[in-house]
Formats: sequence, C-alpha cells, structure tokens
Amino acid sequence: MQLKFWRVELRLAHPWRIARNLDGPPITTYPVVFVELHSPDGRIGRGEAAPSERYNETADTVEACMRWVDPRRFSFDNLDESLSWLSELPSGNEAARAALDVALVDGAARTAGKPIYAYFRLGFTEGKHLTSFSIGIDTPEMIQRKVQAAADFPVLKLKVGSPHDLENLAALRQVAPQKPVRLDANEAWKTKEEALRHIEALHRFGPIQFIEQPLPASAPPEDMAWLKARSPLPLFADESYQTARDVDRCAQGFHGVNVKLVKAGGLTRAYDALQAARRAGLKTMIGCMIESSLLITAAAHLAELADYLDLDGNLLITNDPFVGVRTERGVLSFKDAPEPTGLRVSPRPQ
Repeated sequence: MQLKFWRVELRLAHPWRIARNLDGPPITTYPVVFVELHSPDGRIGRGEAAPSERYNETADTVEACMRWVDPRRFSFDNLDESLSWLSELPSGNEAARAALDVALVDGAARTAGKPIYAYFRLGFTEGKHLTSFSIGIDTPEMIQRKVQAAADFPVLKLKVGSPHDLENLAALRQVAPQKPVRLDANEAWKTKEEALRHIEALHRFGPIQFIEQPLPASAPPEDMAWLKARSPLPLFADESYQTARDVDRCAQGFHGVNVKLVKAGGLTRAYDALQAARRAGLKTMIGCMIESSLLITAAAHLAELADYLDLDGNLLITNDPFVGVRTERGVLSFKDAPEPTGLRVSPRPQ
C-alpha cells in the first residue's frame, strides 16, 4: 500500500468568527490535508483531515503524523487488522487518524462493491436528512445578509458567545422570525450562572432547538448537571464529547451530543460514539469543521444514526476540490453522487 497526502487551503466565502477567536482576526482560509491510499492492484481509498487548534492539531501535525505512518501495514482486504494498527498512532492525532480511517473504510467498501452506508448496514433514506446552515459571529447587518442568503435552508445555526449575541439574534429574527435556530457557544461562558443568564436571555428569541457547549469542556460535571436541570433549552455537548469514552460524563450534563469525524478519529470511531450516545438515551447530532465535500460526504454515510445534522462545512467554502453528497434546500442526497460505491465522491472537474 502506498500513502499520498497533500495540503489545501480551503477559502471561506465569508470571514469566520466564533467565540474562541473573538480577539483575533477572523478566519478566511482553513488548511486541510487530503490523503490517498493506493493498493498494489490499483484500488484507492480517500480521506481528509480538517485539524482544529482547539485540540492542538494543525496541518503541520497531520503531515508529521503521515510521515510516521507505515502504509505497508494497511490493507483494504483486512479492515479490522488495519484499524488495529491505526490505533497505535500517537495520541493527539485524531484528525490524522480520521483521514486514514476514512480512507481505509472507503477502500474496503469499494472492494465490497457497496457504499459506506450499506457497508455499515445503515442505509440512507432519501428526503429525510436535513442539515442546518451555520452563521458565524458578525455584525447585525452582516448577520441579516447571511440569513437572507441562506433563505433556502429550513434550519439555521448561529454562533454565540460575543457581547452582541442579543443584537445578532434579534437581527436574525427580523429576517427569519419563525425559522428554527440552533445556537453554538463554543465554550464561551466560564461559570454555570453566567451560562444560565445568557441562555435564558437567548431563549426568548425562539423557536430555538438547543444550544451547544455553553461551558468549557473542563467544567466540573456537577456544574453541567446544575445547568442541565435549569436550562430552558436542551444542551448539546461538542467539545465535551470526542469519543464513546465520554458518554457517561456527558449523560450527566447534556441532553445530546455532537459527533464529528475529525475529533472522534474517523468513521469507525464516530459510529461507536453515536451508538454509545444512543444507548445512553442522548440525542445525537453529526457535525463538522470547515471541510470539503469529501469529509462531509463521509459523515453523511452515518446520517441514519443522527437526530440532527450540521454538515455544512463544504457549503461555507469557495474552492471545494471534491464532489459528493448534494445539499438542496438543506436536504442531503446521494441521488447524483458521482460514484456508486465507497465514499461516493470524486475529484471536482477542473
């Protein structure tokens, strides 16, 4: 097996700001690393790493990890053994692990002659799976322009955690007075009392489906349990829920979890994280970073395990190198996918 990898700077359609980067410049590009595994007989598996500095990962750390990998240990014909070797990657390399995991599953599913959702025995129900569209922190005027541009999307997701949250949400409501909205605080508030005050104020601008990660992931579990008992909105864990190992802690303080391939370590670990959450009685959402259609499509194969989807990273960029799952009026579809098996993605024609 041979391993190829290369970096691409994804360009955002609008400057991107969330609670974590309020004090710095907005993000205008997002570096990702694409990988390909090539078998001696010509089969191929593709993957993507979209590393986040929140987890101390960058494109540089991904590339360093790829140089450490021995691809001769991988095989599309023995996925279990390949994943066992993949588990030996040094800790703290979940984005790199995710890219290799996706590439291995892609190759194994292609070898089996199945799309990944069939390889995992999940299926994919057309017309059912609806993604939200995310709007970063901005001025009220820009919020309104972004909401108008997203008129075709039935559900919006608004980033919060700035001093102007109420003005921004009020601006959104002037354009979309009744559209369901999800809120994402990205660990913005430092105490449970502060978080509750903000949630109660934002709740008045309903309908709001839930709020993600109001407190830091490092917050004591008893603080999250306190907030869960008092919050007028359901609470979803994002940064607090990386893998299935976090399920017991999150069940105490949240109503649901946001699973991302990048932080879980790929398709197989995201599958485990979703199943563990469902067994614990938690609602599930599949989310994303800023990603191309390759990784968004990979996540879409697990859609049957999710109550909610936030798979719009590819819709926020202007130079997507791949074509895969389509999004029309917020609904994900594989009907026009360019490939019949594996990930069902292909490079975008030049």
